[in-house]
Amino acid sequence: MKQAIQTSLTVISILSLCIGLSACGDRQEQPSDQSAGDAVSESNSDAGAAGGPTDVVARVGDQEITFSEINTMLNSSAVVGVSVPALGTPERDTVRITLLDKIVSANLLYLDALKKEVHKDPDYQRDMQKFRNAILVSLYRDRHLADSIKVSDEEIEAYHQSTDNLNAEITDEVRTAITAVLRKQKLEKMSAELRAKLREGVSVEIDESQLDPLQDAERADDTVLASIDGSPMTWGEVKPILGGKVSSASIEDRRKALNGLIDRRILVDKANASGLDVDPVYLARYNEYQKTRLINLHRANLAEGFEPTDEELKAYYEDNRDDIITPEFRKVQFVVVKTEEEANELKQKLDAGEMTTYEAARDHSIDPGAKQNLGEIGWVSRGKGWPEVDEVIFALGPGEIGGPVETPAGWNLLLVQDVREAQNDDLSQPRTRKQTRRKYIHEKLAEYVVNLRKNEFPVEVYEDRLVALAQQEADMVKQLAERAAESGSVTQQRIEEMQKIYQQGGQ
Repeated sequence: MKQAIQTSLTVISILSLCIGLSACGDRQEQPSDQSAGDAVSESNSDAGAAGGPTDVVARVGDQEITFSEINTMLNSSAVVGVSVPALGTPERDTVRITLLDKIVSANLLYLDALKKEVHKDPDYQRDMQKFRNAILVSLYRDRHLADSIKVSDEEIEAYHQSTDNLNAEITDEVRTAITAVLRKQKLEKMSAELRAKLREGVSVEIDESQLDPLQDAERADDTVLASIDGSPMTWGEVKPILGGKVSSASIEDRRKALNGLIDRRILVDKANASGLDVDPVYLARYNEYQKTRLINLHRANLAEGFEPTDEELKAYYEDNRDDIITPEFRKVQFVVVKTEEEANELKQKLDAGEMTTYEAARDHSIDPGAKQNLGEIGWVSRGKGWPEVDEVIFALGPGEIGGPVETPAGWNLLLVQDVREAQNDDLSQPRTRKQTRRKYIHEKLAEYVVNLRKNEFPVEVYEDRLVALAQQEADMVKQLAERAAESGSVTQQRIEEMQKIYQQGGQ
């Protein structure tokens, strides 16, 4: 148990420390250990020979792909589609190369979208404006409204005393947590005051007569409902907020929606006036979203153009049946003995219900693993084993026993525990047609991207730099593990504390 606790805590500590390393996505931070820092500098110096930032591992046109970017995405299993391999392992390097190829492809589509002026699409422009405003509103609230809410030392002490931790020290971590709780409470109570504060110095005029539901039929979308410092806000802007409830929305509902939009516009205007539209945080979020959104829009547009005809879909299905069809599976349990006579005797007992296949496998099977797995071999498909066995098990139904069948291993009795029917074996099935179409379009998109890489935009991959930075990451992990195992280290102290707690709990 002691060893298990020590091992687990060591791993957890290493993973926690990795959050602050450049290898985990922030290339500006450096490890605190001097030797590790020297290694970083040396590696970056060598890597910089290719030009540009030292962790740039590839370029697609004017787009740079960094080692940090790959690692940031790598830590999202949703992106990769698999569990994230541990730091410093060969498996991580393999997944990283796969992910790099995906990022290259995404950048090719992005450059192609710009070239084809997909960013001028009206829907895209509206979407980006909404996202832009959302970021500005969020930043302004955080920095100019929420930050104006102060929490005193006396309030922190009072809150601490109201808990059951009177004897506990108010550490920096505890102080931060209490401050966050109290600020949230104050923010909820001050919503009305915040609106008044927000509208200070702003001229807001609302035409209440235009909120009457009885006038909806005659009200045009460009009808002005309010003005903010002389700038109009129209019915066409308010109506989408009400959604499908326009006809049933009361005057109060409309007033609430209108005031919400007015506050939002004021926030955006104040955010722009305070320079948040050039703030690094804003620019990073906006640029990331606009790139991702544009790539997805371009991919969707291309997919529409690759829509197959019925003839093309049928031909593709016939050419790719093995990749589309999911074969029939049988879940099998078996008993293998030396002679046919013994097999027949066991089968008679099984058929008569005098014993189960589990008992037969445990007590009579000559298979080496029979006592552990009780003869269960799991799900099998046709063609993966002996042909004579396939012939029997794929003729049986669930719960049926077949055999005996002779194989090089001996005489076999076979029980089919369950059946999974073949899937996608008929193009007339909606599911099969959908999957075939999806695979067809995916393949066409892949071919399109390959053509972009060959003929449209230059792609450079700095393999030496990628290898060097991966090795640097592995060396850092090793150093951290060694440091964590040293006597007197923070990790070792935590392990000892946990061991004490465990020992006390066992008394």
